Parts: sequence; structure tokens; C-alpha cells
Amino acid sequence: MTRPNIIFIMSDDHASRAISAYGAGINNTPNLDRLANEGVRHDATYVTNSICTPSRAAILTGTHNHVNGVTTLSTHIDNRLPNVAKALKAGGYATAIFGKWHLGEGPAHEPTGFDEWAVVPGQGDYWDPGFHFPDGYRRVPGYATDVITDM
Repeated sequence: MTRPNIIFIMSDDHASRAISAYGAGINNTPNLDRLANEGVRHDATYVTNSICTPSRAAILTGTHNHVNGVTTLSTHIDNRLPNVAKALKAGGYATAIFGKWHLGEGPAHEPTGFDEWAVVPGQGDYWDPGFHFPDGYRRVPGYATDVITDM
């Protein structure tokens, strides 16, 4: 049996109505709609801490925030915790994360379990964004959305 490819897209600050696959018709998002139609679309989910950093930590670790310790926008993840990338990698998957991390910076908080990664510090810049890569920090020319998509 062939293992499925897994692409998880997390975006901030919009409701499901912003993606046409959910039926609201506010935006036309044919590429996201195709992914939704050919894959899994979450229609009945909930969140216990609906702000950026804790949500990211809960999704990454599969635990509630009182367990993973990330309870506010200013608390950082302990990257020694088990996470979905580590589990997938152990199962033979190639793993990567590109874009907004927002779970802390530095050796104790940077992404772990990913074969490749490049994450913006904080919220990131729209133009010529800087990224933390495994081998250090550097700016990448272009518009942030295009740069992240190209990665």
C-alpha cells in the first residue's frame, strides 16, 4: 500500500468562509479546493486556545496547552517534546516546514523533526523576509507569500 502524501497548511486570521471549498463563496480558491476535494477537509473541529502560538503548539504536539506548556503568545515551545514531524519522520516520511513558526527562536525552541525548515522570526516581513534556517539567518528577496510558496 502506498503511503499518502501529507500537506498541512495553517494560515492565520481568517475563517473557513475565506476558502471556497467550504461553500461560502467569498473567495475563489481553486487550488485549495482541489486539495480539499482530493484529500481531507476538516469540517468538525474545535480549538481550546484560539490564538496563534498555543494553536500551533497544540497542532504540532497533539496535546492541550496545559500539557505542552505553550499557553500565550509569548510562551515558547520546548522542542524536545514529541511532535507530529518527529513521528512522521520515524515512519519514513520526509518532513519540512516553511513560513511562520511563532513558537520561539534559538536552539531550545527552533523546529525539530523536520528534514528541511525555514521560518520567519516573529510575524515576519512582507518584503525581502528574513528566515531562520538550520544553518543560520538570512534574508530572501521577494514578497513573503511568494518566497514561502517557492520553498
